[in-house]
Amino acid sequence: MNEFVAGVLRWVLRLVVFAMGVVLFLSIVAAVMVLALVWALRAGWARLTGKPVTPWVMRMDPRTGFSTVFRSTERWSAARQSAPAPDGAPEEPAGPRRGGVLPGAAEVTDVVPREVR
Repeated sequence: MNEFVAGVLRWVLRLVVFAMGVVLFLSIVAAVMVLALVWALRAGWARLTGKPVTPWVMRMDPRTGFSTVFRSTERWSAARQSAPAPDGAPEEPAGPRRGGVLPGAAEVTDVVPREVR
């Protein structure tokens, strides 16, 4: 009797998983069909009104992200180089910060500097 119940449960679980797969597949097919219908209606309307059928495209160029970042760093480094130092503050070097003095390090007063070993 125990083997019979285990076998029935195994088949029920298989049917449930299969049904979930079918539902997922049909929902994806339905979404694709809706997109195809919208595209066909859009293309039909464009032909009916005499306008050119424009394709759906992704209007993003990956290079624009990199150029935006580079322009951003140029803007901040140019502003930093052209800005005068505050009253009484020592002038910081305008070169790159890697391996050099961090910006604002001369303003820190609550720590005691020690030698690096």
